[in-house]
Amino acid sequence: MDHVGIVVADLEAAIAFFAELGMELEGRAPIQGRAAERVNGFDDFHADIAMMRTPDGHGKLELTTFRSPAAISADPDPAPSNTLGLRSIMFEVDDLKTTVARLRPHGAELVGEIAQYEDAYLLCYLRGPQGIIVALAEQLQ
Repeated sequence: MDHVGIVVADLEAAIAFFAELGMELEGRAPIQGRAAERVNGFDDFHADIAMMRTPDGHGKLELTTFRSPAAISADPDPAPSNTLGLRSIMFEVDDLKTTVARLRPHGAELVGEIAQYEDAYLLCYLRGPQGIIVALAEQLQ
């Protein structure tokens, strides 16, 4: 897998959110032109993207803000966790509770609560940019 793409309304806020999770901004670029129009299936296509890389260098997120045509919202918004389609993106963290606290100023809200799964993990789902569900897992020693 090369990357996962997420459409966001506020590119700067999304970059800040995922940077707080430890991802690094690899690059950003405006995207337009005939090839982009053909791939996306839109005439007059214009977007801005930012590529974020995981600290281990193996995973990437493409954050995209559509300029033309405008992005549309899912219904209902935010979508519940049982909505068809991409469910969540999971990140392993060293300290789950501290990570949640760091993400709150970036708009993160818990979907449920932090829970322990057996003696193996602390887990939670939280809403990130544009209401996407980000899963966090802390492996217990």
